[in-house]
Amino acid sequence: MSAQIIDGKAISEVIRAEIKAEVEEMKAKYGKVPGLATVLVGERKDSQTYVRSKKKACAEVGITSFGYDLPENISQAELLQIVRELNANPEVHGILVQLPLPAHLDEEEILGAISIEKDVDGFHPLNIGRLSMKRREPLFVPCTPRGCIELLDRMHIPIEGKEAVVLGRSNIVGLPVAMLLLHRNATVTICHSRTRDLPNVVRRADILVAAVGRAEMVRGDWVKPGATVIDVGINAVPDPDKPGGHRLVGDVAFDEVKEVAGAITPVPGGVGPMTIAMLLRNTVDSAKRFYGIQ
Repeated sequence: MSAQIIDGKAISEVIRAEIKAEVEEMKAKYGKVPGLATVLVGERKDSQTYVRSKKKACAEVGITSFGYDLPENISQAELLQIVRELNANPEVHGILVQLPLPAHLDEEEILGAISIEKDVDGFHPLNIGRLSMKRREPLFVPCTPRGCIELLDRMHIPIEGKEAVVLGRSNIVGLPVAMLLLHRNATVTICHSRTRDLPNVVRRADILVAAVGRAEMVRGDWVKPGATVIDVGINAVPDPDKPGGHRLVGDVAFDEVKEVAGAITPVPGGVGPMTIAMLLRNTVDSAKRFYGIQ
């Protein structure tokens, strides 16, 4: 029997509708709306696409966008100054510096300069540090990991007591999502390139989060029957029948795994839409905190 498909697009639309209602209420009651600043350095096509989609999403729910399109050769000092000005702007409640930055810029210093109260990407070292500790609440959780947990919750898939395997250990997805699962009382294993007997380790998972960045790496015989599979990967593979000569696939061999799993996210249309929904959620939460709104 095929797995239940976890429709991230549909779930994200429900969340966006909830956020839009909150923003409208905030504007009606307090005359205030959340503001999100996006900082784009250079002319990478993929980064431009991501930033456009974030601005469009903000407009749809009533969040004010502040866009900064900066030249590729901007200096570290100039970019830091822009970040400081956004930190001081009371109408900006979230600051998002689109990654990756050009090689001559110190990414860690730029991200560290963002005020922790406006770190809606959740990448500030203090937010990550709080996430990794017991009884410490970060102001913001990184958007993609938060989206993964939100999908499980919205699908009423229990986490407590389950064995969770996270395939990948990046700072952006793997490590934060492992911490979130641990906080929800799952037993968590993090796999990586040095993990021995990887298929057997993955096969233990009641909940598998695949975030390794390798197209269709997880095969059907890697997955425990009935497991929930959250596929974070987005990989372009050649396909002459598709416009542009390629198609997008995840880190999971979807057609194989859906015949084994109990529930699975597709690519595209699974985790991806949730990332932007959680960015909007973090921005609204930041504005409410700033204005003292419960």
